[in-house]
Amino acid sequence: MNNFIYEIPTKVYFGEKQLQKNLSEEVKKCGSKVLLVYGGGSIKKNGLYQEIMEELEDPEIEVYEFSGIEPNPRHTAVNEAVAICKEKDIDVILAVGGGSVIDSCKATAAGKYYDGDIWDFAEKKAEIKKALPIIAILTLASTGSEMYTNSVISNLDLHEKKGIKSTLLRPKVSFLDPTLTYSVNQYQTACGSFDILSHIMETYFAREDGLHMLDTIMEGLMRTVIKYAPIAYHEPDNYEARANLMWASSWALNGFVRIDKQPNTWACHPIEHELSAFYDITHGLGLAILTPRYLRYALSEDTVDRYYQFGVNVWNIDANLPKMEVAEKSIECLEKLFYQDLKLTDHLTDLNINEEHFEEMADRVCVNGVVKSFIDLDKGDVVKILKECL
Repeated sequence: MNNFIYEIPTKVYFGEKQLQKNLSEEVKKCGSKVLLVYGGGSIKKNGLYQEIMEELEDPEIEVYEFSGIEPNPRHTAVNEAVAICKEKDIDVILAVGGGSVIDSCKATAAGKYYDGDIWDFAEKKAEIKKALPIIAILTLASTGSEMYTNSVISNLDLHEKKGIKSTLLRPKVSFLDPTLTYSVNQYQTACGSFDILSHIMETYFAREDGLHMLDTIMEGLMRTVIKYAPIAYHEPDNYEARANLMWASSWALNGFVRIDKQPNTWACHPIEHELSAFYDITHGLGLAILTPRYLRYALSEDTVDRYYQFGVNVWNIDANLPKMEVAEKSIECLEKLFYQDLKLTDHLTDLNINEEHFEEMADRVCVNGVVKSFIDLDKGDVVKILKECL
């Protein structure tokens, strides 16, 4: 295992009615001018917008708004939000939504102190040296962005989706109220659940041994998603299910389970980012289609031990079965849960995606020659995995 330094400075208010009084006080700790950022307007339909505005009705607080953030958030929208931050001299950004909104706000926070296009950060042409503080109100359990340092934004002109990373971008405060996810539909619940699971699995399936303690925590987190995703899918206002998914989402990606595996590179995420960049599909769905194919591609006598542990400890498969059989059954369990029980499609062709851009996608994924993940993947490997998803 590797040495590590671990720190999570995000303050979390978890549970119902935590916005009351706490929101305005946390905003004022950061400044007086707040930019409220949200998506398509669902927060106005469900009453959350009104609740937020009532909490921010304070003579010491000025509220400005930016709405319309889309899934796979666009760098153009971020540039527009940055312009408001500069014009109004914003002190703090209030992100209300899921990962797309929070990621947009992270990029906006960095852009406040940069004179160029926000995409320069994604291209690594500029370094983040300062950022506005971010307060998040989470409405979708999925990406874990509410406690994480990264932001992922899209440039549709270039068909590119890239990450921006800095510890300065981690939200200062996050409000996690499970009741705010009651209105999330079945499709987004399923996609979000797979996104959570993928964050854990791509850490769990690592080439080097790690802390046994962290393995057991990851296995518990995965069992949590497996148990509660179907409940939330069928009972959208089940507080226990929504709460468990929400907290699992945060802990899947706040750095804790990855602390001794930092040198590892994920494989499915960068491949899926290419699918989203070209076809603007839902991130969690792309991962759900890719991951079982990737797992089968990576399965061998050299890697089977990890699958065996996954099958026995996460899916409760009979430990007396041959290791390779346990491995195959574990992948089948994953497919059954998301393709049959949660009704996600299992083929890219259902999304009108063909192999037209696979070579270009693979070139981008393997820009350094090889992706060193659970197994090494070169361009040919990536193309083969994508073709298996058709």
